[in-house]
Amino acid sequence: MSNKKEKINQNRPVSVHWADINADKIIREKGEKERYTCASGVTPSGTVHIGNFREIISVELVARALRDKGKHVRFIFSWDEYDVFRKVPKNMPDQKLLATYLRKPITLVPDTTGEHESYARKNEKAVEEILPVVGVNPEFIYQAKHYRDSDYAQGIRTALEHTDELRKILDEHRTAPLPEDWWPISVFSNFTDKDTTTILGWDGEWGVTYRCEETGKEEAVDLRNTAAVKLLWRIDWPMRWAKEDVDFEPAGKDHHSEGGSFDTAKTTVSIFGGTPPVTFQYDFVRIKGKGGKISSSSGEVVSLNDVLEIYPPEIVRYLFVGTRPNSEFAISFDLDVLKIFEDYDKCERVYYGVQQINEKKRVKESRIYELSQVNAIPEDISYQASLRHLCNQLQVHNGNIDSVIAELPDVKKSQIPRLRVRCRCAWNWVRLYAPEDFCFSLQTESDEIQHLPAPMLACVKDLAAEIRNLENLNEKAMAEVIYRIAHDNGVEPAQFFTAAYKVLIGKEKGPRLAGFILTCGKEKILSILGRYVNIKAS
Repeated sequence: MSNKKEKINQNRPVSVHWADINADKIIREKGEKERYTCASGVTPSGTVHIGNFREIISVELVARALRDKGKHVRFIFSWDEYDVFRKVPKNMPDQKLLATYLRKPITLVPDTTGEHESYARKNEKAVEEILPVVGVNPEFIYQAKHYRDSDYAQGIRTALEHTDELRKILDEHRTAPLPEDWWPISVFSNFTDKDTTTILGWDGEWGVTYRCEETGKEEAVDLRNTAAVKLLWRIDWPMRWAKEDVDFEPAGKDHHSEGGSFDTAKTTVSIFGGTPPVTFQYDFVRIKGKGGKISSSSGEVVSLNDVLEIYPPEIVRYLFVGTRPNSEFAISFDLDVLKIFEDYDKCERVYYGVQQINEKKRVKESRIYELSQVNAIPEDISYQASLRHLCNQLQVHNGNIDSVIAELPDVKKSQIPRLRVRCRCAWNWVRLYAPEDFCFSLQTESDEIQHLPAPMLACVKDLAAEIRNLENLNEKAMAEVIYRIAHDNGVEPAQFFTAAYKVLIGKEKGPRLAGFILTCGKEKILSILGRYVNIKAS
């Protein structure tokens, strides 16, 4: 059967994938529009982690589903770097210096590595450079610039004009009412840059007066030309929905909880002349073996870069595409990695028609495969070497990817770039995360000779003789040779396996012996076994 896939036609079955369902919901609830705006955003308070990425990729998938329906889509991503710097992450250098910037806007915090103009920009740049690798290319919006340029002056004034109404809405979701002197804004002191200020009044137009609590100084600022005033988060979010005409934005379950920021924002957005976006709640992402919620501010994070060390971009996407957003799931770095690669390969075989399943599942798997691709769908199926096999090959060849690819049969030129990425991920995994009994290195001249009982030594010599005459044996035939050698020398096969592993890799266990010998090849195996051929039994 051909491994080439025909171009997707317009008559394909209706998808039941969650991205397509949400795209249909956006069109239904927002009506036909010239352009739909999908939004996401992160506060760069620390390393942006794989949990943050769940929101980003969820928005990208819905935006892609809208485009697949022929719609024009604007995908915006806000960097909320004008938020307050509240906590120094544990994984950041120069903790004492960073601590002096607490309560200031994140955008003013320096990059203590000296690589970027600010701490925020360092965290932002790391994400902006890696997102295209996984097919995510949003339009970035920098909120610090908008606030500093007074672009939100009218929005801030509108909030001040509706202070009592906003307080009443927020109070509906609070156990204790907000104080009478509550304002929907905060002020960064022009004397200290910190938000440790008290708002003294608003003149009913553009003027706000505040007191800096650290210096005791008072100042009046004009909303039209100050960088000091910022809306509180629960007010800022709906103001931006209205300003950007946002049609879709998901949020985590902390924001989606009853009385949470999404609840209040969807009520207050009308004050700014907007309507709430279509949304859904996404759950947390765990790392296998670690419990709880990942947090940028704690510094205990796994980044998208970390995940891409182990998984190719299309499999990273597959992890999120194949999981409903409201389901918590774990990204594995243990032996489950092998199964995840196998599951993706099966999905790909189904898409290209190489593996047959029932029609309902075929439609589902095919759509998952389409959405998992970084860009255009490849013309050919990938070269599906199993991760286990690649790990063994790479260890035999000391991580030399070119040597491994050269020994794989029937690799097409078009398959090599994806195969090279898979090999790189396999080598990273076996070096960094694979269990000890999965890892090995071939013995060399400098390694100590194993002292073997006479029957075992005889088995090793017979194995060398058999391999010397080896021609075109498959794994089954090689296994039969190994069992025959053990039988002829009166030893248990399991004992012979142990002796062979000790001789070949210096360990008592290893990959399946017959396949391992064939993977290594005659030359490498004989160079090791040859050290034992002339040893006399004691």
